[in-house]
Amino acid sequence: QTVNYNGHEYVDLGLPSGLKWATCNVGATKPEEYGGYYAWGETEEKENYDWSTYKWCNGSYNTMTKYCTSSSCGTVDYKTVLDPEDDVAQVKWGGRWRMPTLDELKELKNNCTWIWTTQNGVNGYKVTSKTNGNSIFLPVAGNRFGTNLNDSGSVGGYWSGSLYSSSELAYLLYFMSGYYNCEFSYRNNGFPVRPVSE
Repeated sequence: QTVNYNGHEYVDLGLPSGLKWATCNVGATKPEEYGGYYAWGETEEKENYDWSTYKWCNGSYNTMTKYCTSSSCGTVDYKTVLDPEDDVAQVKWGGRWRMPTLDELKELKNNCTWIWTTQNGVNGYKVTSKTNGNSIFLPVAGNRFGTNLNDSGSVGGYWSGSLYSSSELAYLLYFMSGYYNCEFSYRNNGFPVRPVSE
């Protein structure tokens, strides 16, 4: 069920948009590997995931320098979706690979069956298409805030490329055993990325 595109495999889940989902996270070589953790709009991992180290602000959540729709959050540019050069999936994988948008996260949520499971000893969700039965596995990799790794093995979050209405936040797919939904988190937090391709 997997197809190789530009050196990385994807699965066709029969989604209405035709979007293809990668089988692995950025930085991973197997579906159950966590891969890298990235602050929203950054393309490299780092030691400390804090506002003081965040690329798109001047040290605090209300001093955004890019991707800002409110003057209370920083310098307004009305950008609400990551540019390709700030999209770690596009930067690392090239071709048509990119981070999913909020609407594309919702499409995955609504058009697949989500079963909490363990794959090769790793907790996560098997996400199976309601139309063609193909599936992907999303491990619960936790997140990085400051210098700590939190909740790995119990809580998962995957960034979208979409900004939240309050500009210090961005949308992500958030899940744990018995729960999965589109939520939001502070942009300086480090989360994995699961690429998509059109």
